[in-house]
Amino acid sequence: MHALLINRLRRNERGSAMLEMALTIPMLLLVSVGIFEFGRAYQTWQIMTNAAREGARLAVLPSATEAGVKTRVKDYLKAGQLGRWNDANIALNPTAKIDIGGGGQANASIVTVEYPFQFMVLGPIAKLVKPKSTLGTALTLKTSAEMRNESQF
Repeated sequence: MHALLINRLRRNERGSAMLEMALTIPMLLLVSVGIFEFGRAYQTWQIMTNAAREGARLAVLPSATEAGVKTRVKDYLKAGQLGRWNDANIALNPTAKIDIGGGGQANASIVTVEYPFQFMVLGPIAKLVKPKSTLGTALTLKTSAEMRNESQF
């Protein structure tokens, strides 16, 4: 009789372990995918930042054109293997003023890049945990670079 009770308790523990696993696996999957996806978003933002910097380097030259700057930025985004590089919104402000200290200001160029980032896996995984979740919806990443304009004497 005592052995039968121990056997029954063991079976109950096996079922509870399976239940615990069924409850924790979606959360573990969500965290793992979140790490992967936000790493991808950070890498995309780094490529965008470097592209904006490349555009600003070109924009500060006296012979720079807006079309040339936008082409340079899009070429950098394409080389960075961003799938939707052509959807990037690039803005150039070649007449910005920046503070150079001591109350002085200088002419500068500011290049701003906006890119529509789409999560690949996070949305469907989040919906497994919470069916009406909006986690993992598309977002727009934005970055800019500014550099002091070159002047010819």
